[in-house]
This record gives sequence, structure tokens and C-alpha cells, in this order.
Amino acid sequence: MTRSVRIHDFGDANVLRIENVEVGEPGRSEVRLRIRAIGLNRTEITLRSGRSPAKPPLPTGLGFEAAGVIEALGPDVTGFSVGDRVALVPAYGAAQYALYGEAAIAPARSLVMIPDDVGFTEAAATWTAYGTAWGGLVAVGALKAGQSVLIPAASSSVGLATIQIAHRLGARPIALTRTSAKANDLRHLGASAVIATTEQDVVAEVKALTGGKGAELVFDPVGGPEFATLAKATAAGGTLVVYGALDIRPTIVPPFEIFARDLAIRGLALTALTRDDPKLASLKQFVSEGLVQGAFHPTIARTFTFDQIADAHRFMEAGEQIGKIVITL
Repeated sequence: MTRSVRIHDFGDANVLRIENVEVGEPGRSEVRLRIRAIGLNRTEITLRSGRSPAKPPLPTGLGFEAAGVIEALGPDVTGFSVGDRVALVPAYGAAQYALYGEAAIAPARSLVMIPDDVGFTEAAATWTAYGTAWGGLVAVGALKAGQSVLIPAASSSVGLATIQIAHRLGARPIALTRTSAKANDLRHLGASAVIATTEQDVVAEVKALTGGKGAELVFDPVGGPEFATLAKATAAGGTLVVYGALDIRPTIVPPFEIFARDLAIRGLALTALTRDDPKLASLKQFVSEGLVQGAFHPTIARTFTFDQIADAHRFMEAGEQIGKIVITL
């Protein structure tokens, strides 16, 4: 038996329960991990709260991102050994594997080796953020050197990864944040410019920064009524990539902006990319190279112990952090 987080009802962080469960042996193409660190993501909060359109049968476990040590191999797993230190690239749903636990089954195709000089906390903070940012900027957005990208919610782990990937591509990351409170931190973490959306005219600021043209790419996890503002700040022929819905209000899409200036709106789900073997391989290669070369380095906002899992969810929901929240075991 091992301790694992389960929910019996959808709701606030109080529905998270730590229970004793039987993990069992890995099946074909699976491994069993001794979990050492868990990366928190909005995906789990959306599912836990009941906002997710895909609701798993209850009770259910949770978990989207983790790092640990291989305890057992499924019968057909090759390329890995018991004792290997590994992290997971999410290629599955947030309730498909119970990664919120001291031990868990995980798919072998999602594994990446952790370098000897990288700790479990950093490894668990890497692959969802950089994988999502790679998907938005490279796989879908096709961002090019010299172009500008608008990054709403820039202080999130994905936002910070997006800033670093934009620089690696030779592009200009423009960070959007609600107030100027995080502006200096965002500049220090690599943003070429910072716009406080509740204090400044977003469209005017973007136009001033881009010589009146607008940004070629918008990478938006927020949606809501302000999506119309982002469209107005997008360059003609530009693309808006939507990968979240942090604003629960209806998203406003301005039709005249879209058709008059030939804007494209694309959706992005990381798991839709990582379920494709060639794309998963490309993601792993791109991010691994950036890590080895020192271009990518995750920012850890705060760590919590496993017994503090509900507090960690509440901290993320408060939205004041800069970077990744990690549970350590």
C-alpha cells in the first residue's frame, strides 16, 4: 500500500484526500515510479473543481507531471532500467495516472532521463511548462526570429518558459500581467517589455513596441472578454493561440478584427501534440537541447510537502506566484 491523493467529489481544495491505495505492477509499456516531486498545473485544478468538460468517474486520482525513480518495468519496456531517475512529459489526461502519490504507474513513452546535475524538483517543474510553450511557439505558432509574441499570464511557469523559448528563437517576448507588481521580476526573468493590463492601454503599448504593426503571435491561457483586446493588438496576418480559460467569463472574438486583418485563431492542448510520436520526440529534443545548453531553467515559486497538497492548490488558485509550484516527497 502507498499513500495517494484521491477525490470523491468535485469542488475546492478540501476535496483532496490522502488515502492508502494499492499501486500494483506495471502493465505493457508502463513503469512503476517512486515519486520524488510533483509539478502542479492548472489542469489538475480545473479537473478537481469540476470545470473540466471531461469528468472522470469518481473517486479518482490526479496528476499530470512528476519526477521520480523507476521501481519496476512493464514486460516490454526497453531503454530504461530500475533505479533510473526520470521525469514525465504529459501525454495523458490529468486523471489517467494517479501521479499525486508516493508511487504511481506511468507510461514509458512519456519518460525522459534526468541529468545527474538536475534535482527532482527542477525536473518536475520542466516538461509541462516548456512542452506547452514549445507547442504554442514552435509546433503551432511557427514563431520566427525578429517577430514579437504577446504572453498573457506571463508570471506562470508556462509564461516564463515562453519567454525563454522566444529568446532561443530570436523573437521578442512581451509579457502581460495584471498589475505592475511583477513587472521588475518579469524583466529580470527575460521579458523584453512588460505591460500591466489593468493599468495601461494594451493595444497602444503593443503598437508602440512594434512600430505600429502589432504582435505576430499571441499565446493566451486566459480567454474571456479581454481576448478581443489581444486580437486588436495582433499584427495583420498574425495568429492567436489559445491554450487555457483562466477567465471563466465568455470569450469575446471580434469578427471584424479577424476577417478584416486575416487573423488566425488556433487551439492548443499539450496532450494532443504528445500523443503523436514524432511530435513527442521533437518536443523532447528541443527542450533537452535548451536545458543542456543553459537556455532553459525553470523558476520554482514555492515547494510544499505531500501532506500540504491542498495548501498548494490554494496557493496556485490565489495566482500570486511567479513560476512553478512543486510538491516534494
